[in-house]
Amino acid sequence: MSHEQYSACIDACYDCAAACDHCSTACLREPDPAMMADCIRADLDCAAACRFAAAAMARGSDFAAQICRVCADICDACGEICAKHEPDHCQQCAEACRACAEECRKMAA
Repeated sequence: MSHEQYSACIDACYDCAAACDHCSTACLREPDPAMMADCIRADLDCAAACRFAAAAMARGSDFAAQICRVCADICDACGEICAKHEPDHCQQCAEACRACAEECRKMAA
């Protein structure tokens, strides 16, 4: 079954989506949330892309590889943005984004 074949990537996608959700809401609680706007926007896009990729893999979509390639690019971008911010939630999100991008590229290869 497709979902078993891609379980590591699906798990990485869901982990990344959760990290992005946490990061975006934690950014809103920072002293100056406006300074975190780029991070929040990237987190929202990345979480949505990761969930879409995980769902595509789970159902064995013919487009799963293409979707995972796009997801990896979005994860890379989000990870770079989050890494520029000091809070721990941003650093943890950046790490989850890097891990997800790596798994998505492996899946799409």
